[in-house]
Amino acid sequence: MSNILDNNQTLERFRTAAQSSIRGRLKIYFGAAAGVGKTYAMLEDAHALLAERIDVVVGYIEPHGRPETEALLAGLEVLPTRQVEHRGIVIPEFDLDAALVRRPQILFVDELAHTNAPGLRHAKRWQDIEELLSFGVNVTTTVNVQHLESLNDVVAQITGVIVHETIPDRILEEADEIKLVDTPPDDLLQRLSAGKVYQPEQAEHATHHFFRKGNLIALRELALRHTADRVDAQMQDYRRNHAITEPWPTTVRMLVAISSGPDGTRLVRAARRMASGLRAAWIVAYVEHPAITSSTTRVQMTQTMQLAEQLGAETVVLSGLNPADELISYARTHNISKIVIGKSGVRPWRTRLFGSMLDALLRHSGVIDIYVLSGDYGDTEPELLRNVSTSTEVARGYTWAFGIVILATVIAQLMFPFFAEANLIMVYLLGVVAVAIRCNQRGPVIVASVLSVLGFDYFFVPPQFTFAVSDTQYLVTFAIMVLVALVISELTIRLSNQTRAARLRERNTAALYALSRELTNKRQVDQILQAVTRHISDMFESRIVILLPLTNKRIQPWGTVSGWWAQPEAIKYVFAPDLSEQGVAQWVFTHVKPAGLGTTTLPSSEALYLPLSSAERTIGVLGLRPAHPARLLEPEQRQLLNACIDQAAQAIERALLTTEAEQARVSAETERTRAALLSAISHDLRTPLTVISGASETLRDQTLPANIRAELSATVADEAARLSRLVSNLLEMTRIESGALQLRRELQPIEEVIGAALSRITEETHPIQVLMQPNLPMVAIDAVLIEQVLVNLLDNAQRYTPPATLIELHARQKGQAIVVEVADRGAGLPIGAEQRVFEKFYRGNATDRDGSGLGLAICRSMVEAHGGTISAQNRTDGGALFQFSLPL
Repeated sequence: MSNILDNNQTLERFRTAAQSSIRGRLKIYFGAAAGVGKTYAMLEDAHALLAERIDVVVGYIEPHGRPETEALLAGLEVLPTRQVEHRGIVIPEFDLDAALVRRPQILFVDELAHTNAPGLRHAKRWQDIEELLSFGVNVTTTVNVQHLESLNDVVAQITGVIVHETIPDRILEEADEIKLVDTPPDDLLQRLSAGKVYQPEQAEHATHHFFRKGNLIALRELALRHTADRVDAQMQDYRRNHAITEPWPTTVRMLVAISSGPDGTRLVRAARRMASGLRAAWIVAYVEHPAITSSTTRVQMTQTMQLAEQLGAETVVLSGLNPADELISYARTHNISKIVIGKSGVRPWRTRLFGSMLDALLRHSGVIDIYVLSGDYGDTEPELLRNVSTSTEVARGYTWAFGIVILATVIAQLMFPFFAEANLIMVYLLGVVAVAIRCNQRGPVIVASVLSVLGFDYFFVPPQFTFAVSDTQYLVTFAIMVLVALVISELTIRLSNQTRAARLRERNTAALYALSRELTNKRQVDQILQAVTRHISDMFESRIVILLPLTNKRIQPWGTVSGWWAQPEAIKYVFAPDLSEQGVAQWVFTHVKPAGLGTTTLPSSEALYLPLSSAERTIGVLGLRPAHPARLLEPEQRQLLNACIDQAAQAIERALLTTEAEQARVSAETERTRAALLSAISHDLRTPLTVISGASETLRDQTLPANIRAELSATVADEAARLSRLVSNLLEMTRIESGALQLRRELQPIEEVIGAALSRITEETHPIQVLMQPNLPMVAIDAVLIEQVLVNLLDNAQRYTPPATLIELHARQKGQAIVVEVADRGAGLPIGAEQRVFEKFYRGNATDRDGSGLGLAICRSMVEAHGGTISAQNRTDGGALFQFSLPL
């Protein structure tokens, strides 16, 4: 049996090929450290490509004062640098816009991990490279192994130097080609001492710090390992693309449980290295405890999640009181094979008493492997296992504990002469429960429990007003009292936390439901955008702007175009972006990536801009300018915001698809009408033209008798008049259907309009009897159009009735309208055709010749434009009656 890729692999291969055909190619010269010759090798290849007549341009090179490198720039086109002034210093930077304008076949840009000067579009050069690639520009660049984000702490541990300029590992993984430039450490040290890497004074300092031989060996190993991993990945792609099937192990999926502590970033980086070594898909999960309210911990957790996303992880926020149960449940649902957690710094006594998350994971994990890495939590208990409160809240909690115990003692003192000791104990237990409900903290509850025992012992246990106990049985009472108080308080705190979590989920669900319900009832794009603006503004305490593409793929604020912003209700919901903010939104629309406030792209923007995109296209951009920016960075807020944006994008796309479907229907109807029109008029135009042409040719014969010449001349005139009427009807119908028909109403006596219409009737084959009610009021009409209606009705009556039969024209007032009737003595209308006669291209059985089928359709359009009605019916004594009314 031949080896055949399954459908998913085939689709993925086609998708990758389609993306590659649009995106530019990225080639990276990869090395262990500065000075190994990456830039030199890159420029040598540039000269080789130039010799092959390939359009190559050098965008930016950092020669570091190396003469050999500078010499290689000769003969190559080099883009001028962009001069950026920062704190009184002019810094030469890579000019991204100039590169986008030039667009060579291959652009060479040095120092991929470089940090751009403030004021440029992107904070990092690798972001400049990504924008170039998205526009189809092929880029060749350089980077060292110490600049990889996942190796940041490893390099710091080896060399003692913290590298601040890093790139996401995905940049290296997505590169189309990686070329390792390797130099042995001894050779590199010789180059360094010879001044071929840095200036002499810099080289001396580097030799004793970063460029020690041991450091270079370790960095070289890291570079070789990453290059080997890349080669192995390319081989896997080759096998997959060529349908080479071999036994494959089950896909490894890793779930990394992080805390909101500052050391969570170390666990993420360690997990990234582990996932890379195992070639595993990895997910970073944070279990949010309802009692965690500290804004500092939320910000730390948000930063850790952002780092995980930059390193290529999928991130998810879970919610629950038991982190271990939530992690196990998620792992089983998503086919996770390995769970990675950090080594906890919880004190041993606490672990023995209450257990740890590791114990819970080991008990319930089953076949899932559990990995414990050091350094996640340091010396503190993980945030997801304990409550976090501010110092003010803690102090308030202990104050409540002391106050409630004192109050319970006073109440018990009043009860003491009348009630047994067991009832007094109940008062103290009630006080402990009150502390648990009010404070929702374990510390104050424990203090309240201990104070309650001490208070009961001091005031009510003989001997009174001492802590001595005469009866040892009271010791058992004290122990049980403390234990019961702690159990009750723990259950109360847990119930309170569950209530808080349920309230949060209910609020988010209700907000999404309200938005979804309103969007479901909206059909117009403007209505949907107004609803989205109101709901998202209220939910996130932000002002909103929605930008949509109008012309030439440029987006503009929708509110200014639709006029909604001018309405008073819109003022509290929206903001008007200036030109620079619109530029940020345009970048988001082009690249379909978030930018602005709280992101790494254009972070100085005053608002956060997110793409409104569906599976098929990018619909627009939504911008938020929050009143409290820190809250918008919280994971649950971002998740809710993403859900709202997905709802909005789907609703807008639905409305756009409806509009497009209606336009397609109209277009199809127009095309059908055009085809019918051509079919209908082809004969009507050809017949009079043929008659006129034949009669004209015959008239050239000068020998014809005078009577025949007169008859032929009359035929030419009749056919020309017929052709004129046909063309007039076509023009009138074109005006009506294009919306160009405009009324010029003036008060007119209907008698004058009827008289003008009668004067245009050229054929005198039928006598016309006019009967009008005396003293008819004037009516506001467009006299030209109503005259045309009468002419068409009279012409229709003449063509569909035998010659010399009487045609009657009546005009009278009926209520608040003028009614005009045209009646004939012909064969009448076909049964069931009373309404069809007003349709376009409908023809009856004419006695002489067929018409175009447009005259009555034009009559209906003109009468209805005046607000009137028109109808047709058969007369009881034979013939047809056409009647139209015009409102006074």
